[in-house]
Amino acid sequence: MIIARSPLRIPLGGGGTDLPSYYEKHEGFLIAGAIDKYVYVSLSKPFVNEIILKYSKIERTSDINAIEHPMIREAFRLVGLKSPGIELTSIADIPAGTGLGSSGSFACALLTALYAYNKVPINHEELAKKACHIEIDLLKEPVGKQDQYISSYGGVTCFKFCKDGKVEINPLNISDETMHDLENNLHLYFTGISRASSSVLKEQNDRSKKDDKEMTDNLHFIKDLGYKSKEALESGNLKEFAELMNTHWEHKKKRSGSMSNPKINEWYDIALKNGAIGGKLIGAGGGGFLMFYAEDHAKLRKAMTAQGLEEINFRFDFEGSKLVTQI
Repeated sequence: MIIARSPLRIPLGGGGTDLPSYYEKHEGFLIAGAIDKYVYVSLSKPFVNEIILKYSKIERTSDINAIEHPMIREAFRLVGLKSPGIELTSIADIPAGTGLGSSGSFACALLTALYAYNKVPINHEELAKKACHIEIDLLKEPVGKQDQYISSYGGVTCFKFCKDGKVEINPLNISDETMHDLENNLHLYFTGISRASSSVLKEQNDRSKKDDKEMTDNLHFIKDLGYKSKEALESGNLKEFAELMNTHWEHKKKRSGSMSNPKINEWYDIALKNGAIGGKLIGAGGGGFLMFYAEDHAKLRKAMTAQGLEEINFRFDFEGSKLVTQI
């Protein structure tokens, strides 16, 4: 039995500049934090000579090419899995389609488990590269590299996406006191709305490929906010960081008409009137989680609870993708 896990993530500045359609022309930069909510993948040998897959549905086949789940199929091909005698189960602490990077986390957990199954070591860099290769190159998904890299490396980390495809990784240089305050004062509330990120990101991706000036200028501004967020966090100025979150959200909404909706905007305004200093909708947009920075925790929780929103408590994860069990 092999069990691997990979963390989900929250974006802390510069999100959206990690798509190849942008960084291959202009370079990208963002900060992300891995959190202690995970995607798990387990592998074992069944008593039948079949491939048995258990995720949101169940598949049974003896042919890798007949696997319906695209990421599992391509991962099996990538690692050169030959024997059909394998059973794979995937579970997650938080459902997919909620803006926490579950697809990238699943890719990392899946590859971590498969390389262990083949008794081949893989480091964080190679894991992130291969997870990106599957999603971006093989499956042609209009996604960036943030989710795969932060899930693989963990921590609260800065990523620079170079024009040649290389990724520079540096931990955020933040004090223990600031890290503690950041963890305590960030709040996640589930909107109850799930969506596929690819449908929201496709518009950004297509417009970036066409050198749409409005989209390019928007992403330039967001990247600059990422660097300003880095400065605010490393200097311990969390209120400035929170205000930058607000600015980020206002500009992020301009990228697509499907980025938000009247109800999300209403919840956002209620939060700012009840203790939140700053906030934004996490992920590609359209649903998922609202994240707020608030020092008056009780007032915010009371207001959000009255709106029927569920809070998810979290801490940062500093281990990244890892094997939990190998027996």
